[in-house]
Formats: sequence, C-alpha cells, structure tokens
Amino acid sequence: MPAWANTIREKYLAGEAATFVLYRNVFDVFLVDGEFHDLKNFLTHKFAPETKPTVIEVSPEFGVNALKNGGEIDLGKGDELLQKLHILEPSLRTKKGIMVYVPYADAIMPGDDAGFVSAEERKVATLFHRWSLDRQMNAQDNITFIVVEALGSLNQGLLGNPKVAAIEIPMPDQETRLAVVNKLAPALPAHLASMYATRMAGLRAVQIESLMKTSDGNGMGEQEREKLILKLLEGAQDAQARAKRFAGITAGMTATEIVKLVEPTRALPEQTPDQVVLRLIQARKRELIEKECAGLIEFVEPKHGLSAVGGIHHIKDELNEIAKNLREGDTRMTPMGLLAVGPMGAGKTFVLKAFLKEAGLSAVALKNFRSKWVGSTERNLERVLATVKAMGPIAVLIDEGDRSFGSREGEGGDDGTSSRVIARLKEFMSDTDNRGNVLFILLTNRPDKLDTDIKRPGRLDRKVPFFYAETGFDRGEIVQALITRYGFAGAIDEPALIALCENLKGYSNADLEALVLLAIEFHDREQSLSVIEALTKAAEDFMPPQERDMIDFMELLAVSETSRRSLLPERFRTLELADIQQQLRAARRLALGH
Repeated sequence: MPAWANTIREKYLAGEAATFVLYRNVFDVFLVDGEFHDLKNFLTHKFAPETKPTVIEVSPEFGVNALKNGGEIDLGKGDELLQKLHILEPSLRTKKGIMVYVPYADAIMPGDDAGFVSAEERKVATLFHRWSLDRQMNAQDNITFIVVEALGSLNQGLLGNPKVAAIEIPMPDQETRLAVVNKLAPALPAHLASMYATRMAGLRAVQIESLMKTSDGNGMGEQEREKLILKLLEGAQDAQARAKRFAGITAGMTATEIVKLVEPTRALPEQTPDQVVLRLIQARKRELIEKECAGLIEFVEPKHGLSAVGGIHHIKDELNEIAKNLREGDTRMTPMGLLAVGPMGAGKTFVLKAFLKEAGLSAVALKNFRSKWVGSTERNLERVLATVKAMGPIAVLIDEGDRSFGSREGEGGDDGTSSRVIARLKEFMSDTDNRGNVLFILLTNRPDKLDTDIKRPGRLDRKVPFFYAETGFDRGEIVQALITRYGFAGAIDEPALIALCENLKGYSNADLEALVLLAIEFHDREQSLSVIEALTKAAEDFMPPQERDMIDFMELLAVSETSRRSLLPERFRTLELADIQQQLRAARRLALGH
C-alpha cells in the first residue's frame, strides 16, 4: 500500500475520521501488487474490497451512481444531485460497508467566497459536513473519500470540520519512481534505473509511464521510432544502441517531435548512449512539467559559471562556498534562501544564474501566477510549490521579487489574496525539511517593498548586496569578462583598458555591457580598429542613463539589507546602523519625494 493509504487506514481504524479529503497528486497512477491503478480503481478494488462491497460515486458529471453495489442500495430515480444524496442517506445510516467516492469535489462544493457559490453548492457542502458528524453513519463502518487537486478550492467549512481528515497524496519520491522505472523497464541495469528515477524527480508516475513505455498502440510504434532515430543518428558513435534506448523514451511522440528532441548534431561524440538518454529524459521532463504547470514556471538553464563574472571577488567567494556545500550535499551549511539586492543593472540576475551553474543545481523561474479569479492565485501557488518540492534539489528563482511578493497597495479587488499568498510562501520557505532541497533566490532592487517577515533568517538567510564597480580596475575586470564572453577577438592593452575605465565612473554592469556591444559594432564596421580603439570610440558615443538619486537610494537599501559587512564596498563597511538609516531616509526623500 502507498504510505498515504496506510495513513488513511490508521486514522479510520482509530476512529479519528470516516470522511477523508484526498488532495494534490490525485490524477496519478499507483503501482500496487505489480499493476498500475488510478485513484478510483485503487480505492474501489484494492484499498478495502472485502469490507467495502458497495461503492457509490458522487460526481458532477454522473450524479450519484453505484460502482459496486454489494449491499443492493436503492439510489432512487431523482435527477437532482441533492435529491439523490437525500435518497442515499437512509442507506448510509442502516447498512454497513459503503464507500462514497466524490471526484472533482470542488465542482459541487467549491471554496469560493459566499457571493460566488450557489445555494445548491452550499447545501451539498452542508450535507457532507453533517454526514461526517453523524454518529449513526459512523457506527455503520462506512467511509467517504472527497477528491480534489487543490485543497484551497474546496469548501473551507468542510475542511475545518474536526471529523474530516485531509490527506495529501504526494508526488512520487525516489523509491516510488524507482519502482515504476523497474516495472516499465525490468531489463534496465540497476545503476541506470536509479539514475533514471533521480532525473525524473518532479514527474508523476503516469508521466514516467508515458515517457518510458515501449508500446503505445497509437501513432508511431517502437520499431518505427527506432528506425527513424537510427536514420537521424547515421554515422554517429553507438548509433544502434542509442536508437534502441531513444525509442524506449519517445513513445507517443510524432516524427517531428522526435527529430527536434534527438538533435543528433548536439550530441557530443564522447557521450555514451546512456548519457544522451539522460539528456533526453531531462528534455522531456522539462516539457512535461512546463505543460503540467500551465505556464506558471519555466526552467532556467544558465550558460556561464562564476568564472565568466568579472570583478566582485568577495561575492564570488561567498557564492562559491555555498555552491560547494550544495554539490557536497552539506545541508547543515546550506542557506534556506538567498536575497540579492542592489540597484538595477548591477548584475544580480547574471551572477545568481552563474552561481546555479556552479552549484550544478536545477532551477525554475516563477512566472506570473497571480490571477483575477477568486482562489486561482492560491491554487496556482500550491501547484508550483508541490512541483518544485518533488523536483528537489532545486532552486526557485524569483526576479523582481517585490512585484511577485511585495505590497499590492493601490490595486483594487485583491480581497486578501496577497496576504494569503505571502503567508503560504513564508510557511513553505521556513520548512526546515526543504533545507538543501529547495533553495529560494529572490532578486530585487526594492527590498523595502517586500514583506519584512519574508526576509528574516530561516527564510532568506543570506542577503547578498550588489553595487556598481567602485574603481577603474574593477570596471576593467568586468569589461574584460564581457569581451571574453562575446568573443571580441584581439589583444587587450590592460593599462589602457584600466585608464579608459577610470573615466566610466557610475557605469552599471548593464551600461558596461551595452558599451562593449557598441564597441563590437564599431569594430565590425571598421576592422582596422583595435579593441581599445573600438572601446574608446564607444565610450565617446555611449550615453548611460542618469538616475543618480534613485541609484543612491537603492544602494543604501542594499546596505541596510545585507547580512554581512564584509560583502559591502569599503565606503559603506564602517558605517554605523544609525548613520545608514539617516542616509537612507534622506535618499528616500530625494528619490521618491517622501
């Protein structure tokens, strides 16, 4: 039995509850006795088939009908759902061994505000609430399963009932995924089965089944796929072995999708068939999860490590140490979260993405999960949190965090959504079980807009401040790194570069990047220009944005937020807290007018 099913059994036998709300991974399949079962089939035929010979389904689609009717229950001939439930009620009071199964329960007793719920929906929720407390029904050894994907979408009065137990059906863990892989590919060597299961973290069992099954019955068969892939890999190393493996994980895909996924030109010659299969699994996993989350998240795949970052050695040292702990699995020394603060254009996003590559950490970025519909924002957040937890170890990157989780003052129709979202997020971020498994990274130039409690240690342990380069030498290091990254060929006169950069005081990293790109453009037009000459010409022509008051304000915000003085530039390192606050108030008045 799955662990969640054993939990239900224990609570039921102990008399704690006879009504159970099953939520989260309710649309998956479950491997029991060597066979896959969906939730309805499992509860009907595997959970308690002997003691529950009668199973009644209550659904928005089919109303009230018997899936198994060993007790010969009379369901009557009423058409209305509430009417048929009242007809069923006497049987629940007088007959034993009845299971009531309620799929898509949020469609008949939604958790919306009272103004959006019909009288019929309120009556149905009231009926199930009353049934859960009915001693006569409970004495008959009957059980009710209410099934919903998002707990917040169900009537909250029902959930608050002490005789109703909410049981989470989690996403498959490593052990469960390994069992599914072994079932689907029994001939796979043990070390590969374990690697496959690890790479499939975050997928449901039904998704793993669709990814790995070797016979689909629709579209291209396995032999057709193998033949196509073999043709694509013609002349490649171990083409035959690769084609056989690829055919096993491309079931249900069209020829066009297979051609796009295999990408024979991207496979490095030294990669083994198994390594390439793991890459393909990762690609399909990304596709499945992005589809599952309906555009709420997107995968982040950094191209550069910290070696591509110029300057800021003290910050790179700090991030390299965290990356080392993550690679080694030292959760004791791993922060729960990182907060990157500093003015716009200071390189926060690029540096933190480089850190992710250095740590070898998978990452997703949160997209706009806020919705205008009542309850949708909370359900979207729950779906995202459940997905990332199952995918761990993983980082959740939230750029412009003040927009996602900051104050929504001035926006009408919020109806408490922001406070509920932030409360749930804070609860998840402070869960110590997530240490080393889910790392939150928030980036913002306005940390003053973030909820104060979300920034405390235990949620965002490390606050990393970013500033514009202080000296010509520092700016020269950044420019040199940019020249290398963009492949700007040519010898570089370092003293001349530093001298040039001395005149670029106040330039942000983004300004320096724009200057380098302009220099490349000039060089492409006039090949006789040296690198320094092209940079000099670009510096004479380029005009950086001038928002000094706002930049000063954002720098002082970063100073006030940082968790370590050693990460600050020299000019801020010795400031007393009172001086920082005094300067911050003055900068706020200049930048914002209040």
